[in-house]
Amino acid sequence: MQKSLLLGVEAIAQGAIDGGMSGVYAYPGTPSTEITEYVQHSKQAQKLNIHREWAANEKTAMESGLGMSYAGKRSMVCMKHVGLNVAADCFMNSAITGANGGMLVVVADDPSMHSSQNEQDSRVYGKFAMMPILEPSNQQEAYDMARYGFELSEACGIPVLIRITTRLAHSRAGVTRVAEVKDQNNLKLPEDKVQFVLLPAIARKRYKLLLNNQEKFEAASEESEFNAYAEGADKSMGIIACGLGYNYLMENYPNGECPYPVVKVCQYPIPRKMIEKITAECDKVMVLEEGYPVIEELLKGYLAKEAVLGRLDGTLSRDGELTPDMVGRALGFEIEDGADVPDLVAARPPALCVGCSHIDVYKALNEVIAEYGAGRVFSDIGCYTLGALAPFNAINSCVDMGASITMAKGAADAGLIPSVAVIGDSTFTHSGMTGLLDAVNEGSPITVIISDNESISMTGGQKSSAKGKLESICEGLGVEADHLHVITAVPKKRDDLKDLIRKECNYNGVSVIIPRRVCVQKNIRDQKLKKAMKARSAAKA
Repeated sequence: MQKSLLLGVEAIAQGAIDGGMSGVYAYPGTPSTEITEYVQHSKQAQKLNIHREWAANEKTAMESGLGMSYAGKRSMVCMKHVGLNVAADCFMNSAITGANGGMLVVVADDPSMHSSQNEQDSRVYGKFAMMPILEPSNQQEAYDMARYGFELSEACGIPVLIRITTRLAHSRAGVTRVAEVKDQNNLKLPEDKVQFVLLPAIARKRYKLLLNNQEKFEAASEESEFNAYAEGADKSMGIIACGLGYNYLMENYPNGECPYPVVKVCQYPIPRKMIEKITAECDKVMVLEEGYPVIEELLKGYLAKEAVLGRLDGTLSRDGELTPDMVGRALGFEIEDGADVPDLVAARPPALCVGCSHIDVYKALNEVIAEYGAGRVFSDIGCYTLGALAPFNAINSCVDMGASITMAKGAADAGLIPSVAVIGDSTFTHSGMTGLLDAVNEGSPITVIISDNESISMTGGQKSSAKGKLESICEGLGVEADHLHVITAVPKKRDDLKDLIRKECNYNGVSVIIPRRVCVQKNIRDQKLKKAMKARSAAKA
């Protein structure tokens, strides 16, 4: 690879390709999506025949990645922070099975919730699983850590978590130090033939091994090139800066000379000796970390409460992203605020695209629901979540992937009838199918609307696992043919859609309505691509 200007997510992708990766497994989720897209569009990855297809959800991605590791090859699994909740079962147990080929689990957290339901910090998951964690402070380290992470994984015999946040994921910087491309591993089965068989008798032994390996993981952190101790003359305060927080710290010292001692933490478990040194020689310690006060809470366990500054004592905001200005204020610098946004600049909340098929669904649904009373529509994660906003104000919940169907079922169990679930095609195959099976098994009186725009539109129009399969899946789950309907979602058929919704809301059982029309943005892109390909063919002729 030549020296390049890369997004953080692109740097990770390129580092993994150069590091001998054989497969990437992921489900789209901002701010992690572009890692897999970069690999999909990479000519180098195509030439190396790296697996790069989307998975149905994060759980299946994690399990497939572990399967590739089992076979001795290097794999990478990518997701956003809430996606780790979906993958958590396999993620936690993978720390006990261990890894055969190197395995990276790249999780992109979203502090300030730019496109997410919460601010959870994936370092907590890594600590919970007791596996090594890498947290790059810049794009160069993102590239380096992807390569190093595979080596660390194989040396320690365990998957490695790489945690990034939105600003690093979606900002560009030069990656100038590149390495030679490493060959992919050969197929090699585990030497321990029962390593991945977590029967209790085996799992107990594997768990003891995980505990015994903690010293090895801690030693790797102490010796890591990504962790460092910088001396400072002013011992009135020490600074522990984690990941991107270190970048923000140094932005306040353009000459690179911070007067305070600094511990840079980019690999976990925490470098204990460095932490003990800075806490022993400084009067107080400020902790700069994106997300939860992970290290801050640890320090407050054995230092005087007033000697630890950070998110818990108000020195830094308890929620939201860190910024260079926030760090500067905490350090006592005078920071100029920008001019106020003038009143004439109106806020522009997100909205459904003009011509979106979800608009026709919500207009029809609102008219029918008005006949029963508001408060009975449960929705999900996707573009259609914008139906919560004006002018539709059409939905009453959005909790997690797939929750629309199961929440509608629970509300119906409580006596709220009719209860309606609105879910997208990709979200349905991600996490909605099992909820529909529960409803079918109990004959729950719910109406499920699968608003099918034939792509994962919210994250850029990736291919949906549901394409061409929705009716068959619903039939296979036991939905009765008489209560499974497909209709084109266009304005001229809105009355037909209303009649269908009304009819099925009155049915005492499970019904599924699939309003279908391709995403308008995807359609525009597809038409442009067809036109370009036609012009290319004509030019060749």
